[in-house]
Amino acid sequence: MQGTEFITRFEKYCPQWLAEPGDPVGLHIGTLNKPVKKVMMSLDVRPAVVQEAIEKKIDLLVVKHPPIFRPVERLTTDDVQTKMYADLLQHDIAVYAAHTNMDIIENGLNDWFCELLGVKNTRYLVETHQIRQKKLAVFVPNENAKALRQALAEAGAGKQGNYEATSYSINGMGRFTPTLGAKPAIGQVGTPEQVQETKIEVIFNEQLEETVVAAMKAAHPYEEPAYDIYTLDNGAKKFGIGRIGELAQAQATEDFIALVKQQFQLAGLRVVYPKIKKEQIKTVAICGGSGEKFYWQAVAAQADVYLTGDVYYHTAHDMQETGMLVIDPGHYIEQLCKEKMVAQFNQWKNEESWDAEFIVSETSTNPFSFK
Repeated sequence: MQGTEFITRFEKYCPQWLAEPGDPVGLHIGTLNKPVKKVMMSLDVRPAVVQEAIEKKIDLLVVKHPPIFRPVERLTTDDVQTKMYADLLQHDIAVYAAHTNMDIIENGLNDWFCELLGVKNTRYLVETHQIRQKKLAVFVPNENAKALRQALAEAGAGKQGNYEATSYSINGMGRFTPTLGAKPAIGQVGTPEQVQETKIEVIFNEQLEETVVAAMKAAHPYEEPAYDIYTLDNGAKKFGIGRIGELAQAQATEDFIALVKQQFQLAGLRVVYPKIKKEQIKTVAICGGSGEKFYWQAVAAQADVYLTGDVYYHTAHDMQETGMLVIDPGHYIEQLCKEKMVAQFNQWKNEESWDAEFIVSETSTNPFSFK
């Protein structure tokens, strides 16, 4: 398995363009242009994780938190914090990060949190992206229509819900006259020509426009294909960060807090009780990581409780006045991504017949302990 091959499959599931603006996702260290036999999934890149990767002869380290989130001013090996970058390069271990895009994707981290807590009928807490649909209409000789439809499908066009390779075709007559300098696939320079052609229509996400057009031109027999591209008002796909949904049955507040501790295997957590204490929890909002800035969206959605990490002291005061319960289970609950992502990797391994091993990092990167 090539590193580029694995990441191409990874980015179909977790594309970089879904990350929040300025989020440094993608390849951070090393190269993907190499054979990869062993991949390890970690939440963070820390010196202990790097040592584990070296000992286990890892080729590619995939992480949730980008190791170079802010510029590195000095790259010295006297500092253990920066020496780990040199160690990674020395042992040819590539590092690839998927951060907020892993929070936003369908079947991503926030969805896994909801599954763990029994939160159903979820919707986005904050909409972040809206991907419009486009339509390509292209005219091709009848005998080349099947091959062109196949090329468009392979480029990702024609996906609608649970269907793929969808298209529409209609036959007609195409007319053209090649002029001086033309190299016509059909006809001769200066002679009017008419050809039985098929008009093929396919839809695709706007991010795929360059890929789809390039595939169309590569498969088309004409040196100057005739085609149109339309932006559609219907079928826009929305994405968002955080989730909000409902418990199957309302739970007593203290029972729900105990459930959070149990499901995330926490020794302790922080709770911001509203001035008027809630007796029951039904509507749950959640955003993994540091999502305190979205608490007003949770209030506006009438959530009974909001779960997020790293709540700031003064923000907690403001939260307390809203009437909404806030639970801060910490940032480290995101470690759930390790097991979940490796299970996904192994599914792709079976589908692609990869000769590779995928493992979960055994190193805890949680800096906090409860006494």
